[in-house]
Amino acid sequence: METSFYDFSAISLGGKDISMRDYEGCVVVAVNTASKCGHTPQFAGLEALYEKYASRGLVILGFPCNQFAGQEPGTEADIAAGCVINYGVTFPMFSKINVNGKEAHPLYVWLKEALAGPKGARVGWNFTKFVIDRAGAPVRRFEPREKPEQMEDYLVELL
Repeated sequence: METSFYDFSAISLGGKDISMRDYEGCVVVAVNTASKCGHTPQFAGLEALYEKYASRGLVILGFPCNQFAGQEPGTEADIAAGCVINYGVTFPMFSKINVNGKEAHPLYVWLKEALAGPKGARVGWNFTKFVIDRAGAPVRRFEPREKPEQMEDYLVELL
């Protein structure tokens, strides 16, 4: 059974299997994203945090998800182009996953069990943000209405 963030892997938008061990020793924010959501402008805030703190060990990982009102309908190529063209995203983005239900990605099953939210062990909407500390432990969950800027002080403490 997985006991650390580093025990998981996911497929990048480019189709490569990426081990979360690649981010060992970093503070990680895992966020389920969607390009057609009212929270989509959060990409800009997430990118700003990434640019500001990457040199200190912050990594943002985007996991596109189409489970909430079909707000991520595109292909991996569409997602990649939209993130870069519309928001200048340079942080790692992964292939589309499910975050809830029987087909939920194992990483999200683990994160939701470790950090339940208002809907219990479920992700309630796009742009739910999970923070993982440098030791690979999930330490905080930020809900979709909480903007990336509201996470900054907490992230700085971990860095």
